[in-house]
Amino acid sequence: MFIRRTFFRWQFPAVLVLPLWLLIGSSIFGTGGWAVLGIFFGAVLLGLGLLVVSLLLFARREVREERALSWIDVGVLGLWHALIIALGLASDATGWLSVVVILVGVGAFWYAVWALYSAARKRVRAMLDLIEQTAAGAAPTSPLASPPTKPRTEPGTSTGSPFGRSSDPEVIVIKEQPHDAP
Repeated sequence: MFIRRTFFRWQFPAVLVLPLWLLIGSSIFGTGGWAVLGIFFGAVLLGLGLLVVSLLLFARREVREERALSWIDVGVLGLWHALIIALGLASDATGWLSVVVILVGVGAFWYAVWALYSAARKRVRAMLDLIEQTAAGAAPTSPLASPPTKPRTEPGTSTGSPFGRSSDPEVIVIKEQPHDAP
């Protein structure tokens, strides 16, 4: 859990730290002036990509509630961040390593979109199941369950309501009070 929480806290500072490392590391480890200019623009795009992936991962309710990423999230981000760090250290293999960083970044983006979609789909499915159970009159088993309602009575039987109507729990009356506007 410590590693998952550490990656949760690290993902947003990494948006600034890793592109900055890319600039500093490439300058220190022997890259020419024009290459540093190209790396600058690449670092800006890399920072935007890191931000988008981090926001997509943070958008999942489970991640926000636990304040920890899943193990798959840790693996994807760990691989991507390690490749970015290696890119700042490398001078000879910069060409093919840049392509690998871009491919892993695109893969991380699509993984984050898929994880958000599947988490949202699971939550919507749970809500629809709860609605179906409530409509069928069964006791909901979901943690989102509502409090129990009064037992149903047969139509035409007296329920003690003042106007001879049944007190069916499926009917909700909302009284509106007019507001005087100046």
